[in-house]
Amino acid sequence: MYKILVINPGSTSTKFAVFHDEKLVFQQTLRHSGEELKPFPTIASQYEFRKEVLLNCLTENQIPLDFDIIVGRGGILKPLDSGVYAITETMKADLLSAKYGEHACNLGGLIASNLANSIGCKAIIADPVVVDEMEDVARLSGHPLFPRISIFHALNQKATARIYANEKQTKYEDLNLILAHLGGGISVGAHRKGKVIDTNNALAYGPFSPERSGTISSSALATLCFSGKYTQEQVKKMLNGEGGLMAHLGTNEAHVAVERAKNGDKMAQLVLDALAYNVAKEIGAMATVLQGEVDAIILTGGIAYNACITDYITQQVQFIAPVSVYPGEDELWALASNGIHALDTQVIFDYE
Repeated sequence: MYKILVINPGSTSTKFAVFHDEKLVFQQTLRHSGEELKPFPTIASQYEFRKEVLLNCLTENQIPLDFDIIVGRGGILKPLDSGVYAITETMKADLLSAKYGEHACNLGGLIASNLANSIGCKAIIADPVVVDEMEDVARLSGHPLFPRISIFHALNQKATARIYANEKQTKYEDLNLILAHLGGGISVGAHRKGKVIDTNNALAYGPFSPERSGTISSSALATLCFSGKYTQEQVKKMLNGEGGLMAHLGTNEAHVAVERAKNGDKMAQLVLDALAYNVAKEIGAMATVLQGEVDAIILTGGIAYNACITDYITQQVQFIAPVSVYPGEDELWALASNGIHALDTQVIFDYE
């Protein structure tokens, strides 16, 4: 029996779980208030705080620090192939410095490595957000200074795709799928025979989300940046953190916006419709990437619990392919599954 600890840090929470093989034996979501995080100027500086909170929770629940492998949520690193990676000193340096980007998921590998070193077990990350299987033609934008970069919900998209394939008694590698992860960020990927050959960048462009602006007018943005009215930090917040539903409705919680719409708030209804409309358009774009040969369209992520949104998207895209909805995300299970695969096969890639 394998004993596995998985760690998935988010912007205001740290989710972790203990598995014995694929059986979940303990799960906890540690919430971090704004006041708690306020003293930390960067995400990397939260490292010790989050590690200690996690360790205290394990101690309080009498869970010994005794694992065969510890799996951290992959952070923003250089582009990588899909798979599991050993957490090397080079990787830790890139995560600590936020060399390729700053996000709470960067802490997953750092905490996993520290705990694993203390007990002498393996530490890995799995299918990080920078999984890059895009074709070369998908990388070019209209200017060489702004290439299209693959940042998407690789872990949940690939795990959900495999669940769908198993239910259909076939293999993920034999299917053409379009996956839309609908969460705090939104990513839509074209999966061709087991590889994501194109995707929007969930941090930069594509459909707007509860707190991200997605694709906006570049000329309008340039004018705003040089207007003298906003600092660079304020503009960055507009794009990522205070965009999307937050900018339009003052909330980054989709279910709150849905309740407002149900209670007659016409603006909330319009914004939710626009969010779903933009997701549907992105799905349509990915159908062209797959040349119309689409076996299924799959909607997943936390927002997929809201039928009014998934129904709107389904109505728009069901002419392309059948639509299946898998609400939520089971990234903890996906991390554990990757840990088991790594222990079974000993196939762990190096990061250098």
